[in-house]
Amino acid sequence: MTRNALRIELARVYGFCPGVRRAVEMIEEHLAREGRVATLGAIVHNARVVETLAGKGATVARSLEEVEAPAVAITAHGAGREVYAEIERRGLKLVDTTCPIVKRAQEVAQDLAQEGYTVLIYGEETHPEVRGILSWTGGKGYATMSAADLPQFKGGKLGIVSQTTKDQKAFWEFVRAVIARLHREIKDLRVVDTTCPETGRRYRAALELAERVQAIFVVGSRNSANTRKLAETCQRTGVPTYFIEDARELRPEWVRGLSRVGVTAGASTPDELVEEVVARLRELGGENG
Repeated sequence: MTRNALRIELARVYGFCPGVRRAVEMIEEHLAREGRVATLGAIVHNARVVETLAGKGATVARSLEEVEAPAVAITAHGAGREVYAEIERRGLKLVDTTCPIVKRAQEVAQDLAQEGYTVLIYGEETHPEVRGILSWTGGKGYATMSAADLPQFKGGKLGIVSQTTKDQKAFWEFVRAVIARLHREIKDLRVVDTTCPETGRRYRAALELAERVQAIFVVGSRNSANTRKLAETCQRTGVPTYFIEDARELRPEWVRGLSRVGVTAGASTPDELVEEVVARLRELGGENG
């Protein structure tokens, strides 16, 4: 029986963003130079990356109370200022892998709060990055994903920033909706776009890919917010989209009869997982094109 020739096309931009790559490299460099380190939460939201680093001596701690290593790492998502103070109090060596773009969002939020603004964050309140940014407002901030679900604003100065991994277009739509609801109460408004350009690049590359293929495979952990959003973006195109964690989840019937498929990956997905998916697709009748 002759197999259909299946072309496999990778998105123009996919996988590790610079912030995640930097965080992983910092942990690997510390392990090679100084030995064991504990990370406050997963260094990135990808099980393969966490497992690989664990094999080299990087354990994951849910809190500073669980840290047994001589050094502790703050993840790419960042942390609140109270975490830094507690690390110093405990005498632990700090490896700060906070993404520079997240660090800027923290600094913007802190500056706004110090200037008397109530800080509104467009983002998921329970996300580690957002919890960290909220901490830097000193209790003068709150987060929401919906302008219809705003806590009571008593009027005055309002500053709006974003979780860095949110879509830029969605952020500005949120800003317009907030203004429409609160324009009578807002006396002074300052909006700072803290979205990460890498997020938009991945979305645009995925949309371009969808125009040329019959199915898209989105690779990454299901607990990765940016990968879920990437999969949702692909799904909205109407092209069959499969959100998979690794090559083991691929099913032959998904590509049967197809001539061209696309592969993309979230910002926390390592290259090796993408390569394994491409290799498995080749086994199912593909040639990398």
